[in-house]
Amino acid sequence: MTAWARTDTSLIGRWWWTVDRWLLTAVVGLCLAGIILTLAASPAVAERIGKDTFYFAHRQMLFIALALAVMVIVSFLSLRGVRRLAALTTVGTIGLMVATLIVGVEIKGATRWLQFGGVSLQASEFIKPGFAVMAGWLFALRRLDDHFPGYTLACGLYVIVAGLLLLQPDVGMTLVVSAIWAVQFFVAGLPLIFVAGLALIILGGSAGAYFAFDHVRVRVDRFLDPEAGTGYQVSRSLDAFRNGGWAGRGPGEGRVKEVLPDAHADFVFAVAGEEFGLIVCLIILALFVFIVLRGFCQALKDQDLFVLLAVAGLLTQFGLQALINMASTVNLMPPKGMTLPFISYGGSSTLALGLGFGMVLALTRLRPGSEVKR
Repeated sequence: MTAWARTDTSLIGRWWWTVDRWLLTAVVGLCLAGIILTLAASPAVAERIGKDTFYFAHRQMLFIALALAVMVIVSFLSLRGVRRLAALTTVGTIGLMVATLIVGVEIKGATRWLQFGGVSLQASEFIKPGFAVMAGWLFALRRLDDHFPGYTLACGLYVIVAGLLLLQPDVGMTLVVSAIWAVQFFVAGLPLIFVAGLALIILGGSAGAYFAFDHVRVRVDRFLDPEAGTGYQVSRSLDAFRNGGWAGRGPGEGRVKEVLPDAHADFVFAVAGEEFGLIVCLIILALFVFIVLRGFCQALKDQDLFVLLAVAGLLTQFGLQALINMASTVNLMPPKGMTLPFISYGGSSTLALGLGFGMVLALTRLRPGSEVKR
């Protein structure tokens, strides 16, 4: 029995009957999986660096609670409210990314973090949802008005964002932002000849990153040369999957996390494979696939082109980030240092994902006249 009747006209009642509850439930399921896996993977990492046993687990529970709160609050917004929030987020984040290059903390050769007292912020995580909605909005305005320079403005915004990311440098996130922009451009009706040209530009950019950034070249060479062997973390990750088998060794029984530096972050999927087995890994994968497909199905029902483009961009970011993380973990592609959405440890990433998915829920809510007439 639901808490609100369909005749309830209160703010919460209207929200409950218009929001996609299947998407909401699937995201909450991922968050619960993230808490369980953080509890399994992080104690060994925390003890290894001299922290309290549940230091990372307690922090991640707080991050997830805040992300869910942000997601629910943002999901109440109207289409205009989502656009305004995206504009503020994009402008504010670009300012923070510029500040990061000037006063940010350098870690492992990259400058991606700002320090505010004892709190670290990776501002670039928040550019992804803001950029996806802003680019979708500009593309949609161009389709509605041939005189509006939407394509030019969207391309200019992309160049600014990609340029700031490469200056950090963060090639992995640049590729994700490029994918968001390319998918939206394609959905907006880019002619096929330009699609081919865009694909060549992205391939050329990837090749350029290989020659321009040493850490990219090392990762790719190691991945392509079997005789060179895989990297340390990837090797331990593959050991974890071999040890776990179908059903896993049991919660808390994993051993690879004791020697895997990023067991709670970029390689948390390996801990899932060792302790809970292939079956649980497939369930997590199925949740990601369900969320992406369900989101696209809901967006395709809407008559508003802006909704379709914005949701396409947000879901491309979400799905591609999950795909890159899991593929890197099982050595199907070079590691990119990208988190598994709502599961890997990380405050900036988790909060940005909550913001982005709140936008997805807001954009896919039922509105009068929003569904395409069949």
